[in-house]
Amino acid sequence: MPHRSLALIVDDEPNIRLTLKQQLQSDTLNVAVAGTVREALEIIRATPPDVVLLDVRLPDMSGLDACSRIHEIDRLVPVVIMTAFSRTDVAIEATRRGAFDYLIKPLDLPQLRDVVQKAVQVSRLRRVPAIVSSSEQPAGDDVDPIVGNSLPMQEVYKFIGRVAANDAPVLIMGESGTGKELVARAVFHYSHRRDKPFLAINCAAISEALLESELFGHERGAFTGADQRRIGKFEQVNGGTILLDEIGDMSPATQAKALRLLQQQQFERVGGNTTIQTDVRIIAATNRNLPEMVEAGLFRRDLFYRLNVFTVQLPPLRQRLQDIPDLAVMFLNQITRQTGRSFRHMTAEAIATLQQHDWPGNVRELESAVKYAAAHCTGDVITPDCLPEVCRRRPDLREQSKPVDGDAKIDIAALTRQLLEAGSTNVYREVSSYVDRVLLATVLDHAGGNQQQAAEMLGISRMTLRARLRQSVVDSGEKDGNVENSGGTEPTV
Repeated sequence: MPHRSLALIVDDEPNIRLTLKQQLQSDTLNVAVAGTVREALEIIRATPPDVVLLDVRLPDMSGLDACSRIHEIDRLVPVVIMTAFSRTDVAIEATRRGAFDYLIKPLDLPQLRDVVQKAVQVSRLRRVPAIVSSSEQPAGDDVDPIVGNSLPMQEVYKFIGRVAANDAPVLIMGESGTGKELVARAVFHYSHRRDKPFLAINCAAISEALLESELFGHERGAFTGADQRRIGKFEQVNGGTILLDEIGDMSPATQAKALRLLQQQQFERVGGNTTIQTDVRIIAATNRNLPEMVEAGLFRRDLFYRLNVFTVQLPPLRQRLQDIPDLAVMFLNQITRQTGRSFRHMTAEAIATLQQHDWPGNVRELESAVKYAAAHCTGDVITPDCLPEVCRRRPDLREQSKPVDGDAKIDIAALTRQLLEAGSTNVYREVSSYVDRVLLATVLDHAGGNQQQAAEMLGISRMTLRARLRQSVVDSGEKDGNVENSGGTEPTV
């Protein structure tokens, strides 16, 4: 008997409740109904559903307020807002309050079924650890779940639900420490290949000379020291999934063989001439700007196009600071399991301190900070004094990050000293990104905002300029409509 997920329909119209239940009920989906928010909350407390379909107008409370109440009880359940009034402010407010989706009445039933199916997948994804067993790293009870309920992370969950059932390549982009491998393992876990091997290969950690042999294998005598045949990872993981982490560091020769594998699922071992057929799904990840590398001739254009079928840009931690409390609790729980030492909680002041940091190392840096705090905490409560000094004493660089006006000078030495005195461990990134923003803003101003002219003045292509502008917006934490409206293409989820 297959596991039956549970959908809860909350609508004050009996006919709508009955119709939706008849349309959605199936062998894999059970449907409960409620006419008021009070009834719905009682059901949720008793039997947490996998998705809630919520009318925006209810007799005892608005659907928007009900969405917030539901998430107070179960923060993981996707809530789909239904309304007969197509108003932008309602849609925005629903999204702001964490609604999974927003549907307009009269409901399109195929669209409704599709949204419910995706919501159930996302609900399961949020509740189940994403790291699964592989040929090199067995799964255990202490694996990390995907954590985060911010809007950027909701988009990531939706992306995983869309691409998991597809065999096409996936490209995961994001800064170091944002969880690219975790997302890759989640895609694998929810794919039809989940019972087959999963293997992660870090292209930056293996020398260029060895990477090709590691991936494709080699024949005896192929090079000095090749005294016997070696079976490569693409052959070993036949039927499974391979994550090519840091693919931007792959050599041109290996890129060419990877391209053929993507096109034909065929390759030859190093030093061999026998064509080997394989069936492997490729997920690629990088913290580098691949479009910019393509323009600079550092990455094959045809390989990029092959990889760029399903692309997601993972949000840096500074763009989802509201996820820090949940992440911190998760890391503290891990420490408790590993060391046996328990902590009651992290104070609100400590959480606020963490949320004021800009996290250049993202979630990985946060994990280190929580481990540091646990090691330096004398009691069972984490306070701000337990945190690393770099988290407690970050300089406010917002004013310095803005472009200079007129004859104002950039005092790079003073900025560098300020960062060093504050204990920064990322001085190069902070200073260079500041200089880059000032340079781009000054040249664009001189060119009257014309990106083509500015690119020519800088001696770079327009695509490279736009990529640098997007990166400068990310680094500054600001939004620039001019970048988005200039015709560029961003990796999307």
